[in-house]
Amino acid sequence: MDLKAKLVAQALAEGFVACRVCRPDAVPEVPERLGAFLDAGYHGQMGWMEERVTWRGDPSVLWPEARSVIMLAESYAPEYNPLEVLERPDLGAVSAYAQGRDYHDVVKKRLKRLARWLIEQEPCQVKVFVDTAPVPEKALAQAAGLGWQGKHTNVVSRDWGNWAFLGSVFTTLEFEPDTPEVDRCGSCTACQEVCPTDAFPAPYQLDARRCISYLTIEHKGPVPADLRGKLGNRIYGCDDCLAACPWNKFAVAASDMRYHGSAGGTLAELVELDDAAFRLRFSGSPVKRIGRDRFVRNVLYAIGNSGDQSLMEAAQTHCEDADAAVADAARWAVARLLGEH
Repeated sequence: MDLKAKLVAQALAEGFVACRVCRPDAVPEVPERLGAFLDAGYHGQMGWMEERVTWRGDPSVLWPEARSVIMLAESYAPEYNPLEVLERPDLGAVSAYAQGRDYHDVVKKRLKRLARWLIEQEPCQVKVFVDTAPVPEKALAQAAGLGWQGKHTNVVSRDWGNWAFLGSVFTTLEFEPDTPEVDRCGSCTACQEVCPTDAFPAPYQLDARRCISYLTIEHKGPVPADLRGKLGNRIYGCDDCLAACPWNKFAVAASDMRYHGSAGGTLAELVELDDAAFRLRFSGSPVKRIGRDRFVRNVLYAIGNSGDQSLMEAAQTHCEDADAAVADAARWAVARLLGEH
């Protein structure tokens, strides 16, 4: 067995669902696509996307010594239908990827173990990345043959659907690149049609400023008034476009049970979290990164959308919250419950 075959076998043994290889310069289309995305302002408040654009657009510039990019996918496929919670307006809906442990920690440790194994097989230099560096993971995943970027802009695979985290190992070793995957979305528009906020200006294009995942996680301050009612009870992320993809019939169960959990809860309990209680409840969770204020802001929007008059008092108590966005959301929730919005 040659080194690449051993690498793939080791990756699967570590818990990844797929391992493929491409060259660092295999995504020449990225700079133009990224430029168009930024020029349109689709990135919203994510100013970090405008930084190190050269690196983000060309992985061969990020680390010139690299000769191969090992792309890996790790499944977090939920054991339940993530859309069912949307029928329970008394509950806060948290995206499937954030139900358990923070994937950044879990995947990075797995990548580091794989990288150490590779160095033991043949001395080389390596760098590992998990969504925390200017690396175009999705484009590299398609170039390596892991899957293709679907019309919802996420990576889709014939073998594991679209419930997967991506990670990469850059190395100075030369590996034979795999065949890039081709687009297999066909005429399907399920992901476009299900989006509550019409966040897709066109297939394969996402306006993050209208995306619920962006609005509940990345967006600071009050959410635009015309979009608040469309959030429903989604308080952290949104799974609608992913859940609608028919390729999920091939979804592979997550091998790491740490991704499974119950990060949500009732709106009545979640809206009462102070900073200390929030940090304790979401320790080790991706939810923790948005902080108590943004989280409670989202919960208050959900309360306003719930139609549940029993939550009126909880909303009213936050109308003078120290955080301006929370107070604004509380006042909106009260008005909404009163039928004024």
